[in-house]
Amino acid sequence: MYNIYYDTVRLIKAKNSMETDLLKRITHNPDLCHGKPCIRGLRYPVELILELLSAGMIIEEILEDYDDLEREDILAALLFAARLSQVKSIHKIAS
Repeated sequence: MYNIYYDTVRLIKAKNSMETDLLKRITHNPDLCHGKPCIRGLRYPVELILELLSAGMIIEEILEDYDDLEREDILAALLFAARLSQVKSIHKIAS
């Protein structure tokens, strides 16, 4: 008998594992890029990748321009940004 519950659980576990692997690509070193989150300890802050994507570059163009980056690095930056945006609330701290 087919049980969709077990297939769903298996898919969720696989997705979580893939996300964990991607997020391991995001590193933090206070001595690198002013402590900003970077890709694999390289001098590519996550914010640079996000800015390139928001400027309209596609993944393939970024990879052509930055030889030491991999497709998974770009996906990791996007996933990292998505996780950061999942806050419960935002409070104004200064005006």
